[in-house]
Formats: sequence, structure tokens, C-alpha cells
Amino acid sequence: MDGWMDGWMDGWMDGWMDLWMDLWMDGWMDLWMDGWIYGWMDGWMDLWMDGWMDLWMDGWMDGFMD
Repeated sequence: MDGWMDGWMDGWMDGWMDLWMDLWMDGWMDLWMDGWIYGWMDGWMDLWMDGWMDLWMDGWMDGFMD
């Protein structure tokens, strides 16, 4: 009985740990990577849009005003 219980517990623990690790790694890493990538992309787009639009608008307005 002890051997069966030990085997069952070991198997259950191993399975549970594997599942938890897979879930944690896949879920959290995906979330973290997606968040980081999207955050980086958003920041880059904001910078690009703001920078270029400001430059373009300023240049256009300056040229128009002159």
C-alpha cells in the first residue's frame, strides 16, 4: 500500500508540478513578452508619430508662415 501511495503521490506531484510550470512559463512568459513587445511598440510608435508629426507640422507651419 505504501509503495502504491508513494508512486501515486510522486506521479501526482510530478504531473502537477509539470502542469504548473508549463502554465506558468507559457502563460506568464507570453503575457510578459507580449506586454513588453506591445509596450515597446507603443512607445516606439508614439515617439515616431510625435517626433515626425511635430517636425513635419513645425516645418510646414514655419514654411507656411514665412
